Amino acid sequence: MLMRTDPFRELDRFAHQMVSGAAPGTWSKPAAMPMDAYRAGDEFVVCFDLPGVSRDAIELDVERNILTVKAERRHLPGGDDVQMQVSERPLGVFSRQLFLGDTLDTERITADYEAGVLTLRIPIAEKAKPRRIEIAGTTGDRKEIQA
Repeated sequence: MLMRTDPFRELDRFAHQMVSGAAPGTWSKPAAMPMDAYRAGDEFVVCFDLPGVSRDAIELDVERNILTVKAERRHLPGGDDVQMQVSERPLGVFSRQLFLGDTLDTERITADYEAGVLTLRIPIAEKAKPRRIEIAGTTGDRKEIQA
């Protein structure tokens, strides 16, 4: 039998339950999921930690440049004979929204899920990439500048 006593963890959990009005052992609102975001060349990469979440319990939606990631960590399968001894991992729905700029191509977002990490790749739109503009002059000389 596994037993662990951490009075401060239990106090924090109790305080959360009292403030949120949640029943013991539950979470009343979606919790934020940890994320890293960085630019790699011509795309943005966003990684979400979702340990213990199956691939079919993840939803991705884009509407008006708002990317919504929703995941659900479900109870472990078991019958009536299972008695939980320690329950520290939050269960339920986790949600996060990202506001994407107009310079990102939301039509070509790709998603991979491996080892509990959801990785999104969001390409930079062609219209936002630097390009060269040719300048015409009256003397017949042409000069290119980078915009």
